[in-house]
Amino acid sequence: MKAKQQALFLESLVEIIRKTSTEMPADVVRAIEKGRAVEAESTSAKYAMNIICDNIGIAKVKSQPLCQDTGTILFFIHYPAKTDYELMTKLIKKAVAAATKKGYLRQNSVDSLTGENNGTNVGPGSPVIHAEPWKKDFFDIRLMLKGGGCENVGAQYSLPDGRVGAGRDLLGVKKVILDAVQQAQGKGCGPGVLGVTIGGDRGTGYFVSKEQFLRKMDDKNPNPVLAKLEDEIVQEANRLGIGPMGFGGKTTLMGTKIAALNRLPASFFVSVSYMCWAFRRQGAKVSVQGAIQKWLY
Repeated sequence: MKAKQQALFLESLVEIIRKTSTEMPADVVRAIEKGRAVEAESTSAKYAMNIICDNIGIAKVKSQPLCQDTGTILFFIHYPAKTDYELMTKLIKKAVAAATKKGYLRQNSVDSLTGENNGTNVGPGSPVIHAEPWKKDFFDIRLMLKGGGCENVGAQYSLPDGRVGAGRDLLGVKKVILDAVQQAQGKGCGPGVLGVTIGGDRGTGYFVSKEQFLRKMDDKNPNPVLAKLEDEIVQEANRLGIGPMGFGGKTTLMGTKIAALNRLPASFFVSVSYMCWAFRRQGAKVSVQGAIQKWLY
């Protein structure tokens, strides 16, 4: 990239960060509004959903973060094969530091050994960048900001699991997913969304479970078995009565997205990632010149 391209690419990255942090995607807003509509008037659940909706509107108007915890910064990128990867990652980190300085990201990232905060959100493992080359002549840049509260209530199970009577079958898978919801209660800032991986190894399972959050809320899983399981998990979770923020109510989950990976015969992992109501995910198609061409959500 020439200097002019670098400047435009950097500007586009900062705008992607701003929009992700301050504006809820339309598909998520629809899911939240649907949840608010089913909660009874004069209940704590209805009050919580009203506050959530008010917060979404204020954040967008003021271009301020939707939540004080702007979370782990996760990039998922496809880039033209001829791109200078080292330069691209350097510009991403520069954009994160610039967005932090502008207030689009809070100064959240700290050194795990010393507790030191350098105020930039840039350091070992921050931001997280998953990037793959492709043959297309544009960048597909998707960003997820995943808060610490919802990250804390993620869970991974190894089947069979005698604690919940879960065997190595789809019924066992369902049991452990619902157990994760039950254990989370209101601590993950619900109503939440689950990303789940059946199979894989421990590391890949968690990675792919987070990738599920890149799917739109109203999409349908192309695998009919998984599509049915996604619907059943949401329906059964919403009968648990946990509700928004754990206050009770009908909206414990807004959605569940599930993927399945091959596994070794010795292992049967189910990896569950939890996303809070502040479902901050955005993406853009960016030209090789560095300009945003299209928003993806």
